[in-house]
Amino acid sequence: MASEAGDGELAATLRRIERAAGTLASASVTRMDETLPWFRDLPAEQRSWVMLVAQAGVRSLVEWLRSRPDADDRQGADALADSPDEVFAAAPRALARSISLQQTVALIKVTIDVVEEQVPHLAAPGEERLLHEAVLKFSREIAFAAARVYARAAESRGSWDARLQALLVDALLRGDSPDVLASRAAALGWSDAPPVAVAVGRSPGGEVAAVLHTIYRVTRRLNLEMIGGVHGDRLVVVLGGATDPLAATAKMLAGFGEGPVVVGPAVPSLDAATDSARAALAGFRAAPAWPAAPRPVAAADLLPERALAGDPEARRTLRQDVYAALVRAGGELLETLDAFFAAGGVLESAARSLFVHPNTVRYRLRRIADVTGFSPLTARDAFALRMALTIGRLDPSAPVGPGTGH
Repeated sequence: MASEAGDGELAATLRRIERAAGTLASASVTRMDETLPWFRDLPAEQRSWVMLVAQAGVRSLVEWLRSRPDADDRQGADALADSPDEVFAAAPRALARSISLQQTVALIKVTIDVVEEQVPHLAAPGEERLLHEAVLKFSREIAFAAARVYARAAESRGSWDARLQALLVDALLRGDSPDVLASRAAALGWSDAPPVAVAVGRSPGGEVAAVLHTIYRVTRRLNLEMIGGVHGDRLVVVLGGATDPLAATAKMLAGFGEGPVVVGPAVPSLDAATDSARAALAGFRAAPAWPAAPRPVAAADLLPERALAGDPEARRTLRQDVYAALVRAGGELLETLDAFFAAGGVLESAARSLFVHPNTVRYRLRRIADVTGFSPLTARDAFALRMALTIGRLDPSAPVGPGTGH
């Protein structure tokens, strides 16, 4: 059972340590100042926090020695484990953010070294060995206590970062002002490395902080900026500094759940990331219509499906960048494309219906690919071109060129 301070072993030693507590704490801080260059550079406030912790450490050592439970005393053993934790309650939580765990271990080592050096003076006659062994055991408990403090701080910081990232992603999806985005990104340490792109997929489920940490580990290896959030069952990831966002996203697929992963277009900065986010979300909603889509897939490759799903930006792109481009290039390209589709993609049949040589049709199809970025000879591109023709002809606001007859 636990021994009482006045009756058990080390009782005289405890009284000596209590009297020397202030001197030990001051000597420890002086040694830190002499041996740890980074400690000398700390602001006065933080140095005072360390002094408080050192003083609390000496007091905790006394309490720890006073209770010293037997191995079979479970209640006493729990008290033995909890006592060192109270050392760090003397300083604000900000200390864990200002000083790293490695630095804290260095501070603990200096303090323990000072106490060990004073063992011959602190121990009552015949109690030197017992005190030395007790200090070694206590130093181990203090190290574990420090690890627990930093683990709790990391968990709290991770939860806070996850909430802040979720707010920023939500602001992106709503299209909030650039000032709102900038302030929230700054709080997360975002450096706005261009280009910026948004990837959307299904969340794998589980704790949000753990989900984001999986993605963060990959982006850290790739030397990329990352902000993420889980919205419902969707995982939204904002990438910064990836010259090829699609390739970068391919390396982090393990962090997403099953199903499509869609990457929006690259934009110059976070201010414009709302456009990338909208395209990625629209693509994610439309992706089930293309079961054979690659994973990840660019939102631009899902223009036909997005248009069918009612995405106004996809319809505008197909109308302005594809149909209108064909109109501006001259009526013969539209005429050739219509004939080619009417012939079921058979080039010779299209040539006969147009009363031209097949090589002329080949040339015009290549021109269509150059003008629009879509080749009629590719099934996916032909699908996009068909959609562009349909949307362009149905929308009265589409520009009409001379000689088209539309």
